[in-house]
Amino acid sequence: MLAVLGLAALAGPVHAQGAAPAGAGEVNLYTTREPGLIRPLLDAFTKASGIKVNTVFVDKGLAERVAAEGARSAADVVMTVDIGNLLELVDRDLAQPVRSATLEAAIPATLRDADGRWFALSTRARVAYADPDLRDLAGLTYEDLADPKWKGKVCLRSGQHPYNTALFAAYLVKHGEAKTEAWLRGLKDNLARKAGGGDRDVARDIVADLCDVGLGNSYYVGLMRSGRGGPEQKKWGDGIQVVLPTFQGGGTHVNVSGAVVAKSAPNRDNAVKLLEYLASDEAQGLYAKADYEYPVKPGVAVDPLLSALGPLKVDGTSLAEIARNRKAASLLVDKVGFDR
Repeated sequence: MLAVLGLAALAGPVHAQGAAPAGAGEVNLYTTREPGLIRPLLDAFTKASGIKVNTVFVDKGLAERVAAEGARSAADVVMTVDIGNLLELVDRDLAQPVRSATLEAAIPATLRDADGRWFALSTRARVAYADPDLRDLAGLTYEDLADPKWKGKVCLRSGQHPYNTALFAAYLVKHGEAKTEAWLRGLKDNLARKAGGGDRDVARDIVADLCDVGLGNSYYVGLMRSGRGGPEQKKWGDGIQVVLPTFQGGGTHVNVSGAVVAKSAPNRDNAVKLLEYLASDEAQGLYAKADYEYPVKPGVAVDPLLSALGPLKVDGTSLAEIARNRKAASLLVDKVGFDR
């Protein structure tokens, strides 16, 4: 599905459909992020800078579209979720390096490319949803979930979903192939139902007593408990306890949303200004409030619905290493028949 929002008229055939040509007061954003989630950020940027943001929402095939448009592409900034998608843009030579003291001061080195080709703008943690009657979960680790004591008690979405393959790839970096395969087999053996559905379905099934524990992204906790997902989802969110699990000897696994400046950006200066704004205190606060995500800029407060979960200790595994091991993790998921 492709939706185009608030875009200027075409000036000629060399520009991507719906996007504006180069202009001093414009910037063209291609994104997989839901328009409703990022619109408050973009409106605030326009108000602060006077630069109009022309937004092209691409549900699937974002890198393919930018690559197909080539040097004619109107894309200035390409925004997506998941470190693997960001690195795909870099690996396909669709991003250009940016040197910005503002970005380098705001975003920790572990959350941006050393050469300035990608920048994380927010993070989300892979947390545990659990039955509120369970006790002593404060020290829960991802490794624990393969323990036979959880047999028939774990719910998860597909092992091939990017949220899980990223976690499995991090496990692979830490433990190696043999131990990761054994862990995946143990985790599969503990499933209460076939892996599938979404993260919020994990919460639903815990409330329905189908399982006791599962994994989900942290921002869904905010979406459910805030009521933004509707009364039924609020019941699910309020009916679970949420724990920040860690790797043994490490921290909690996180993934990112982020952006690159497109290689052929016709409005490069405005593209950099947009990224710098998105890393500002104001925008980082909006990320926390609007999307229930963790800001990347140190010192910016998270939403109370997330801060109530406790302090987040981010695992130190390199995001680039995780991305490089995604394919190997995916192959292991198939090898153990995780989704069957």
